[in-house]
Amino acid sequence: MPRAPRPSPVVGRPSTPPRRRSSRVALPILLATVALPLASCGDDAADASGAAPAATGATTVVPGGATTYPVTLDNCGHAVTVDRAPRRVVSVNQGSTEILLSLGLQDRIKGTATWTDKIRPNLAAANAKVPRLSDGPVSTERVLQEEPDLVTASFGGALEDGDPDQRDRYDKLGVATYVAPSHCENRTDSSGDGPRSEPLHMRTIYAEIRELARIFDVQDRGEALVRSLEQRMERATGSVDGEGVSVAYWFANTESPYMAGCCGSPGIMTRALGVENAFADTHTEWPQVSWETVLDRDPTILVLGDLQRKSQTGDKLADKIRFLESNPVTRRLTAVRHKRYVIMNGADMNPSIRTVDGVEKLAAGIRELRADD
Repeated sequence: MPRAPRPSPVVGRPSTPPRRRSSRVALPILLATVALPLASCGDDAADASGAAPAATGATTVVPGGATTYPVTLDNCGHAVTVDRAPRRVVSVNQGSTEILLSLGLQDRIKGTATWTDKIRPNLAAANAKVPRLSDGPVSTERVLQEEPDLVTASFGGALEDGDPDQRDRYDKLGVATYVAPSHCENRTDSSGDGPRSEPLHMRTIYAEIRELARIFDVQDRGEALVRSLEQRMERATGSVDGEGVSVAYWFANTESPYMAGCCGSPGIMTRALGVENAFADTHTEWPQVSWETVLDRDPTILVLGDLQRKSQTGDKLADKIRFLESNPVTRRLTAVRHKRYVIMNGADMNPSIRTVDGVEKLAAGIRELRADD
């Protein structure tokens, strides 16, 4: 399941890290909804090529053409070998499942788990007959009941089921495993949710799509999906002027809020739209800070996560807004005084095809801001 943000090395009082579970609710604020269906700009300009990153844990995949088996990938430091196109796959994270569905592989998916949001509307029909093993984390024993020949995950923790040697155990059972390269790329530790030495880029998400397409011998579908995401990103990034706009991305927790650092999915959004991330000075993916620090940085826009779970204070969007507009510190924020809120769900804030949704939502919010100026 999505990795929990860790306590901040910057400011704040550590508490139990939040599990990212969320959904978006339409409210009469800066942004309520964005149309569904990414080349990037700024620091992500090279992503339009779709070239796989040279960072540790990533794999170079040559786009197009039929797959020649066996396929062997270096996947987050783990050798993955597939002898034929998998016929029975279990995906233990929503992000990975939505890529498989986008590739038209619903008939191969024998189970999914760890859902943070509702299925993307364009994938609802394909997902309707896919078994849901669990809304939350699923045990290895339950996964194995489906007799998979491949298990995929967006986050290593969901695959490991509390055992860091779980991938080796799957290997011994003849079950291949695949973890999204965004889980491990440029990490400075082995946790999968610690700091990154370099920011994440869309090319890593494109690499995940291409690797899964290669594993299943549907590389043409993979290229079509990448092109669609690139085109959406081009439209979103070409529609706004982000100069002079600063953003803080609040995931959860009212006492010591988790705000996005420089280098995860929100970092891709920030760079693509040419805005400033108020907490870009930390490489921790979700630093935990104080509200006084947020006020000192006083972002132009607050991106608010609307979480379905009931795990920490401020999970729900309504609770976030109620807190912001009543707390003596937060109600002084420029974004609060002018109600400049952009709403995202948890999947938008995780590295996935939904990162593009996040770019589109933030772009729409910036357009609203410009229209009010």
